[in-house]
Amino acid sequence: MLLLAALPGVVASSWLAVPLLVDASRIPVSLEALQVATAVQNAVLVLAAALAGTALAPRVGLAAPVAAAIAGKGRVLEALRPQLAPGLVGGCVGAGVIVGFHAFAPEPIRAIQPGTPLPLAVRVLYGGITEEVLVRWGLMTAMAWAGWRLLSRDLQQPSSGVMWGAIAASAVAFGAAHLPAVGQSLPTLSAHVAAYVTIGNALFGVVAGYLLWRYGLEASMVAHVSAHVLAYAFRG
Repeated sequence: MLLLAALPGVVASSWLAVPLLVDASRIPVSLEALQVATAVQNAVLVLAAALAGTALAPRVGLAAPVAAAIAGKGRVLEALRPQLAPGLVGGCVGAGVIVGFHAFAPEPIRAIQPGTPLPLAVRVLYGGITEEVLVRWGLMTAMAWAGWRLLSRDLQQPSSGVMWGAIAASAVAFGAAHLPAVGQSLPTLSAHVAAYVTIGNALFGVVAGYLLWRYGLEASMVAHVSAHVLAYAFRG
């Protein structure tokens, strides 16, 4: 179910974002071939994340209440309602992070900001849904499980310290994942720019990770989607 929810973002990213982010004259294959390869790669990663999260989340106290309600033919609105308000608050924080990231960006990043921004569909579907399945449901859950087994396996579930470690580590990985797109547009990727991109994106990763931990996966999705919608309304 989570794989199916994330696939529209995979398609939107490959077909709408790749042409804006890649200079077709600098790649050794056709743009269409690159789009197909990107879609296949992302679909495989999403499948792995969905499977890992579904297998490990119950062991570490994480959940996707709405997905579980749909799968179990339960009350979907009752599962979603407790996640809405925290998710919207997180979205407001995330929108502030996005706007501030661009407002205070170093000159090298300002110089490469595209004239045509990514379509809102890409930001909402890939950023809001696909990335949450990949990073929070898959990576953060796996990190929490690994930390629990290594550091506190005598406990029934991971300690708060282990969970915060998983939140922070997955947030940094989320931030670092944005570096290739920035690096391919710059002659050199300085340490200052790399740190700015990583930390700037990791800030929201911490918010989203906390929401998954305390409220559920859909809360982090609501936050990520609403952050992009609010930021788009504010700055385009």
